[in-house]
Amino acid sequence: MADFLTTPLGTFVLILAQCLAVVGFVMVSLLFLVYGDRKIWAAVQMRRGPNVVGVYGLLQTVADALKYVVKEVVVPAGADKTVFMLAPLTSFVLAVLAWAVIPLNEGWVLSDINVAILFVFAVSSLEVYGVIMGGWASNSKYPFLGSLRSAAQMISYEVSLGLIIIGVIISTGSMNFGSIVAAQDTAYGFFGWYWLPHLPMVFLFFISALAETNRPPFDLPEAESELVAGYQVEYSATPFLLFMAGEYIAIFLMCALISLMFFGGWLSPIPGLPDGVFWMIAKMAFFFFLFAMVKAITPRYRYDQLMRIGWKVFLPLSLGWVVIIAFLAKFEVFGGFWARWAIGG
Repeated sequence: MADFLTTPLGTFVLILAQCLAVVGFVMVSLLFLVYGDRKIWAAVQMRRGPNVVGVYGLLQTVADALKYVVKEVVVPAGADKTVFMLAPLTSFVLAVLAWAVIPLNEGWVLSDINVAILFVFAVSSLEVYGVIMGGWASNSKYPFLGSLRSAAQMISYEVSLGLIIIGVIISTGSMNFGSIVAAQDTAYGFFGWYWLPHLPMVFLFFISALAETNRPPFDLPEAESELVAGYQVEYSATPFLLFMAGEYIAIFLMCALISLMFFGGWLSPIPGLPDGVFWMIAKMAFFFFLFAMVKAITPRYRYDQLMRIGWKVFLPLSLGWVVIIAFLAKFEVFGGFWARWAIGG
């Protein structure tokens, strides 16, 4: 077997198996994310939520997925059929592609590249094209307006996300997620993670992630009272399923980024307990819980409020924080608290 893996065919089989393992993890997680999302909303609204299909309703997401798969795909008569079908596929593939550089444990990553953050940022920036393609190809004013809203919103908050990430890169001296987690592995334990040195930006990153993934209270591209369902209005069956899956996978990716960059990734928060993949998945699940709670308890913003927060509040704050971090890292304030590259991180 070892000899086979060194051949070109063996290498191909190994890479294919690793890719399938990553996709399998993401897709299985997706089933529980949707279930958990619906259960959390139900608990907040004092109702049961999914509880019929399977034990405690655990198979409800599977049943819904099968329902979408077997339904007829309806394409509007005036739509650009090629672009109309490519749009949901683009959103789904790009959402999954970003997971190629996300580590779940030390060494547990499909592609351990030195510019992993740039890769994720580039891929997530391209996801807006799926939304724009879907809205434009539908040949209807409501999807088109929804796609324009989404483009403006995602571009606006990507700027803030990028600047916040720059602060973490300055502190670490690396764009590799493994190095970022290693830099947070200090003698201070939980208090050595980047949530404390970059405390103001943790909240800005979380809120910007909500806007970037079109989650409430920033789900203006899908505002039911104005645009019916935004860019998804004309979609049904499997294409709609791909859009929804891509959106949830992007949300889970943001949970992974928050865990890796600010909360130590797979590092244990409790002294004496070993680090491992359990902590990484637990942290991702916790932040997804916060995503779901925000949707359950927060009213929707107006669009002018959304853009004002992005450009007049978050952009100046994140830009100013980059300058502050650069100063603190350069002069190694508090013994390199903001400059982990200077202390061997």
